[in-house]
Amino acid sequence: MAYMAIDPGSTSTKVAVYWNDKLIKGIMDHPRHVLDTFSCIFDQKPMRYSFIDNWLDTQGFSNLPFCSVIGRGGLIRPVPGGVYAVNPSMITDLTMGVNGQHASNLGGLLAYDFAERFHCPAFIADPVVVDEMSPEAKLSGLSGLERKSIFHALNQKAMARKTAEKLGRSYGDLNLIVAHLGGGISVGAHLRGRVVDVNDALSGDGPYSPERTGGLPVSGIASLIRSGSLTPDTLEKTAAGKGGIFSYLGITDIRELIVRLKNGDEKAQLVLTGMIYQIAKEIGGLAAALNGEVDAIVITGGMAHSSDITARIIEKIRFIAPVYIEPGEHELEALIHSARRVMEKKEVPRTYPWTEGCD
Repeated sequence: MAYMAIDPGSTSTKVAVYWNDKLIKGIMDHPRHVLDTFSCIFDQKPMRYSFIDNWLDTQGFSNLPFCSVIGRGGLIRPVPGGVYAVNPSMITDLTMGVNGQHASNLGGLLAYDFAERFHCPAFIADPVVVDEMSPEAKLSGLSGLERKSIFHALNQKAMARKTAEKLGRSYGDLNLIVAHLGGGISVGAHLRGRVVDVNDALSGDGPYSPERTGGLPVSGIASLIRSGSLTPDTLEKTAAGKGGIFSYLGITDIRELIVRLKNGDEKAQLVLTGMIYQIAKEIGGLAAALNGEVDAIVITGGMAHSSDITARIIEKIRFIAPVYIEPGEHELEALIHSARRVMEKKEVPRTYPWTEGCD
């Protein structure tokens, strides 16, 4: 049986086919000037569909006997982790952007379109809005303003399961802290298979990252808005895409940052040190959320490829628990693995929208 996985990102579309025990991947980068010609995320769907269609053809996969197609989950309504069948309710919510607009919204839509073509079921798995947070973790300190669970759920849970396998344990039996370090940063406390606390990695919470501001002082935000330097709309765009390292140095590529460090750039050194400090502090805070009972800490994402960065983080957190490094993003592999668990009857897909006790 063949499986297809689709992962639409902000500036790229990734696709993978698992066939004859091999995983073959394809990627297309979408230049910013091309994306800017579309009025909304949904309008990008034909372009991304065409890339996947052409890739399947060039690889000779167009007539494979696909048993399922799975897409990266987008900003649907909050749900627990797991695999979900794409259904009309989900299609409506992804199309309208019920919880916001992001390229990942196209994952379920594209999976559904290709599944219709290949006459097989369509799924998503562990979407970015996986919400397993404890009630106390959602309290922000202001009534009516709740902390949200929006994070790299797919990769975090995949790397948590991988680490559990290394330890010869079940994910559901372990307490883990997983730090995904990419353009955005999310750090989650995994309490026996549930992410009970995590920063909102999209809209300004937790550590700053190459692109995002992380948490900001309220009085400073108010001053910038009063001065006219920011409006509510520009604040959201800045927090999500023009903050962090970019706001200090004008770059988002960590490789370029490392070059600046080697050339003796003191400001670059300070900015990197600040980010590492905030990441370590976030991990330490979640150790307290787990009552200090942490079996392992996992560092993953693109920045985990940098031994300089991971070594400096480990120096600050190794007193908490053993640290495991899983570099890169493994979302396509995680999607394929999720689809196989369902098709091999090892997991039952959930129905969207999910309500307590609906399983």
